[in-house]
Amino acid sequence: MFVSDVNDVKIFNLSAGKSLPDWLTDRKKKSSVNKNVDLRKRIELIQDFDMPGVSTSIRMSPDNQYILVTGTYKPRIKCYDVNHLSVKFERCFDSEVETFEVLSDDYSKLVFLQSDRYVEFHAAHGRHYRLRVPKVGRSMSYHTPSCDLFVVGSSSEIYRLNLERGQFLQPYESQSCGFNTCDINQEHHLLCVGSQEGWIEAWDPRDKRKCSTLDVAMKIKNNINFPSITSVKFKNGLHMAVGTASGHVLLYDIRSSEPLLVKDHLNRIPVRKIDFNPSQNVIYSMDSAMLKIWDENTGKQTAYIESQSNFNDFCTIPNTGMFFFAQEDVKMQTFYIPSLGPAPRWCAFLDNLTEEIESEVVQEIYDDYKFVTKQELMSLGLDHLEGTNLLKAYMHGYFVDIRLYNKAKSASEPKTFDRYRKEKIQKKIEESRPQRLQVKSDVPKVNREIALKFMDTEDSGKKTKTSNLLKDDRFKAMFENPEFEVDKSTEEYRLLKPLLTQLDKSKVKKLEKKYAQNDENGDKDEASTDDDLFSEKEEESSDDEDNSKWKEVKKEHKRIQKEKKRKPKDDVDMEDDTKQKSIEMHDIDTFKINELSQKVVKTSLGARVAKEKEKPKVQIISGLGNRQMSFSTDTKISKSAIKRQEDMKKHREERKKVIRPTTNLKRK
Repeated sequence: MFVSDVNDVKIFNLSAGKSLPDWLTDRKKKSSVNKNVDLRKRIELIQDFDMPGVSTSIRMSPDNQYILVTGTYKPRIKCYDVNHLSVKFERCFDSEVETFEVLSDDYSKLVFLQSDRYVEFHAAHGRHYRLRVPKVGRSMSYHTPSCDLFVVGSSSEIYRLNLERGQFLQPYESQSCGFNTCDINQEHHLLCVGSQEGWIEAWDPRDKRKCSTLDVAMKIKNNINFPSITSVKFKNGLHMAVGTASGHVLLYDIRSSEPLLVKDHLNRIPVRKIDFNPSQNVIYSMDSAMLKIWDENTGKQTAYIESQSNFNDFCTIPNTGMFFFAQEDVKMQTFYIPSLGPAPRWCAFLDNLTEEIESEVVQEIYDDYKFVTKQELMSLGLDHLEGTNLLKAYMHGYFVDIRLYNKAKSASEPKTFDRYRKEKIQKKIEESRPQRLQVKSDVPKVNREIALKFMDTEDSGKKTKTSNLLKDDRFKAMFENPEFEVDKSTEEYRLLKPLLTQLDKSKVKKLEKKYAQNDENGDKDEASTDDDLFSEKEEESSDDEDNSKWKEVKKEHKRIQKEKKRKPKDDVDMEDDTKQKSIEMHDIDTFKINELSQKVVKTSLGARVAKEKEKPKVQIISGLGNRQMSFSTDTKISKSAIKRQEDMKKHREERKKVIRPTTNLKRK
């Protein structure tokens, strides 16, 4: 159990706590419960209150004795009996359930609207009948006096299915292109449907015509998303709440077109469901991120419940402070808020328990197991364990015992701890080793220029926001840890450097001398031998300097662009070099010249004469010493090039035969 305090309202999360994986045997589960104190302290209000994949919608039966939940995967429904705090039955479907309604006081009559356009009816024994609607449905409501089931969806028609006669009646025709939600007032039985265009249409089932329309979108301004209607809920015969896709909730009196109150969730995501608590005058409005509880009259938020995963649906038990959430997770969440009402009769022990319980920290699911992906498994060297009992496949990875994971991690990276240990030892040695010349200085070693600038502004008497930055403990690591050192090689720093009012080198040295003091045992003359400490030339701001700064910025920008262009060329050259044959370079001492000469001597006379004939010939043209040398380069021609030359030669000969001569033509 986890307790949170929001605006002095205590919220108890009854589903929080450590849970065990399903693949463990009963024997291991019992042993782990006996060993672990946290598992013994957890509260499991309802046994097996979860789904194999995701829970989509949740309802409470009118007699408050059964909790009905639909989910995936495989699409199914689970019914929980609160008297036994366990599952009563479980059934599966052929497709996912969009929404469902409870037609009787208990679980004996149910109707499900499925994503494949089927409407499925269930009795106590199981599936009774199923039929199909013409268009995809999104919501439905049951009109008890006439036994009509209204189905709205992606069509402009509101379908009516009479359950007493077992047939479709003439639908209500509207001008809207589609509807997202519908609700029936239990006092005057007015049907209100919310359209995608931001309209609320009211239909009277007795007269079978549209009574009125309400434009909700016009009342919401300065929003990014179009405020189409996503949820409608009646409190009584006169008051109604409307939720939009832009994250707004509007309260209306059906006698007026102006809203009584507009509440913004500030999340810009659609409001999925709205409910009322008349005894406390509060409203529950839920989107995928959180459930907000706020005052009906003022709109002030009293509490909220955040989700670890996206919320899909929620339900409350009337006149109690109990909440059940269907979410994008395996577990269904259970929350209890004592300030909104007492605990239900079947779990009255919560009232005594919540008075004594203290705040606890939420622990991660499966603390004894580590989730790793397939790539991480290969890097750890545990990929050979696939298919064994040591790895449990889950989604795109595996669950591994945390002890095995730690051993594999230490084995795969053995030098990590050694490197950390050496750094710690070196740091302690440097701290303990006294320097030959100790200089006591107030200037830190990290980010010296920034620290000197702050110290200079502080001494000058100027009161700035950063004057006491060096004395603030929150920024202590900025001037001590080398990891916070300003990287001057980055592109951003190089572009901003000419524009920043940085200290001059001489000014920096003078400030270092100002804030540095030699030790009493040290040599003062050795610490002040540079003449630059006394030379300073103050810069005067002028237009010429500003122009020079901008010129430096442009030059630096050009340098950066040239470096960026040069990098891909260097990469291409490196790739070309890798494609070429590698040439081994040796030192001169490695060459054996004597062996080369011996090879030449060992060759026969005929071979040496043939080698001499291959050399280019020299011809003497005249007796005056003129000589002519002819030679040819040995170029290897590929077979494809030789074939192409032959084809071109044949082509030319064929063209000569076909071309008619023009010698016989005469000009007239």
